[in-house]
Amino acid sequence: MNYFDPHIHMNSRTTDDYQRMYASGIVGVIEPAFWQGQPRTSVGSFVDYFNMLVGWERFRASQFGVHHYCTMGLNPKEANDLSIAYEVMEILPEYLAKDGVVAVGEIGYDDITPEEDKFMAEQLQLAMQFNLPVLIHTPHRDKIGGTKRTIDLIREVGIAEEMVIIDHLNEQTLPLVMETDCWRGHSIYPDTKMSEERMVQLLRDYGTEKMVVNSAADWGVSDPLKVPKTGAVMKQAGYSDADIEQVLFFNPIDFFAQSGRISREAVQTPIKVDQTKLWESNSALRGQQPIVEL
Repeated sequence: MNYFDPHIHMNSRTTDDYQRMYASGIVGVIEPAFWQGQPRTSVGSFVDYFNMLVGWERFRASQFGVHHYCTMGLNPKEANDLSIAYEVMEILPEYLAKDGVVAVGEIGYDDITPEEDKFMAEQLQLAMQFNLPVLIHTPHRDKIGGTKRTIDLIREVGIAEEMVIIDHLNEQTLPLVMETDCWRGHSIYPDTKMSEERMVQLLRDYGTEKMVVNSAADWGVSDPLKVPKTGAVMKQAGYSDADIEQVLFFNPIDFFAQSGRISREAVQTPIKVDQTKLWESNSALRGQQPIVEL
């Protein structure tokens, strides 16, 4: 069975992860622009990072048979650094126009500050301008309050709710999003956020429509195989292969397909791996024998 992980930070993962993911059935990923773990010191750091997302990382994924797409945005944690945030907003439109960019994101709230309000609203407006979907991060603290404020701001700006996915939902916040037309994202983590078993219970309670599952794997303690592992638990719970494929493959692709830059057909088309190729004179290999699929 094919799987799709619509929220995973592959820049912080190894090529071993790509190999394990592909072997587990993950044939496509979306990598949202993300906080790097420490404050950035200049807008040039964002330029290099954004270029990597649409360049090297997309190439590296293809070398292991994985379709790579990304989203571009000013992360809520970084929105509070006004010395850089304004400059990031100036360059962002250039990247929203690039191939492989399927949404604005991840944006949203961290500490729910006025600065986060401002830049989230501006990026929602950019999404409307570029006719792109939006990936929204709900905060780790005051998650209920942050989710309510997210929904309020979506409605204040006036973006179509079906163009928005609200991520990192749980048992307390999913009911709030169920009252909207937004899509519903869930991050499956080791020990925290949402487990595979809790996710299956949510599917039992709320159905499969607009439900999306991701690993959100990054440089922290996380697991890039959480999507297929959720599929295994769904299977044990009695879900059909068709239901599993709908939730863990078609649903996320159908949401981001609203960008016009990704489709079921594209992701279902296997990549012919040619590891003799280079990206700006660089290879993903380190002396290994290249794999070339004819």
